[in-house]
Amino acid sequence: MSDDPIAGVLLAAGMSTRMGKNKLFVELEGKSLLRRAVETARDAGLLPILVVLGHERDRARIELAGLPCQLVENPDYARGMNTSLRAGIAAVPDSAGAAVVMLADMPFVSAAMIRTLVERFRAAAAPLVLSLYDGLIAPPTLYGRALFSEIDALDGDGCGKRVVQQHRGEAIEVAWPAQALTDLDLPEDVQRVRALLGDAEVSSKGLSR
Repeated sequence: MSDDPIAGVLLAAGMSTRMGKNKLFVELEGKSLLRRAVETARDAGLLPILVVLGHERDRARIELAGLPCQLVENPDYARGMNTSLRAGIAAVPDSAGAAVVMLADMPFVSAAMIRTLVERFRAAAAPLVLSLYDGLIAPPTLYGRALFSEIDALDGDGCGKRVVQQHRGEAIEVAWPAQALTDLDLPEDVQRVRALLGDAEVSSKGLSR
């Protein structure tokens, strides 16, 4: 188990209704959020990298050309993120011992952060490794293979959160700076994040790519 590859599951199927356009293609530092997220997973050593697509999937395929990832289509993406989580986990190959679930709209999640989750998983017998930001649980989240069947069995919103709640007592928790939780949901978030990326403090230890 300790030497098994760890898969990446990037949830990228949503419609970005609050943004008013598909935020996957918003550019930061000359790259789309989608491409940045896949490159982060690649740099972290996740294998394979499974990108779950739905809304504007053809455009996403073009955007990801040349990157080492496998595309997973979620025809039920309009029903919510839980359907993408289940589709991604279902596509994880048997060779993988766990999967790190990521969101594309968290640009300050770094490869170093993901590698830390993987290291903590390999060093312990815990089925779950959680990221905490000032006590708030948010992605990236590492689910051990032992939890895959539970994710698949749950329907409705928040299936991943329910698995986390059920196994919180067994989980390893890793704390990150609150700023790493920054995501993009609204148009004004884009300028705010671009300003933060220009701030030297964002590249401080633990957040550098």
